[in-house]
Amino acid sequence: MENQNTVQTQENTKFCKHCGGKIAKEAVICPLCGCQVEQITNTQGTQPIVINNTNNNTSAASATAVANGGMQGKPKSKWVALILCIFLGYLGAHKFYEGKIGMGILYLFTGGLFIVGVIIDIIALLGKSNPYYV
Repeated sequence: MENQNTVQTQENTKFCKHCGGKIAKEAVICPLCGCQVEQITNTQGTQPIVINNTNNNTSAASATAVANGGMQGKPKSKWVALILCIFLGYLGAHKFYEGKIGMGILYLFTGGLFIVGVIIDIIALLGKSNPYYV
């Protein structure tokens, strides 16, 4: 009886090619060392899954960003905006130049946010690169 169990156990086991440990005959990966001992075969007859991850983003926003050196928006001259801000800032001329119509109208009706907004914008424009993107 014991001899028969030993024969059945030997038929259901094999040795790992890497560590030499005794493993199950159907094992593809050795549970002792973690190495692959057999080729993985497709027994179901189905097609293998191929994952091909490539980003082919062709949106208009990304094309604009690439054309502007990584920046989005329209390029504006720092010096033109600064001159407009200094001389016509209380009318919001620099905001209209940047294309910010709503802020331009607000500056127009409030005298450049009571001149405080104009002073802040002069300082902000001095810190921007030329050209800057809006």
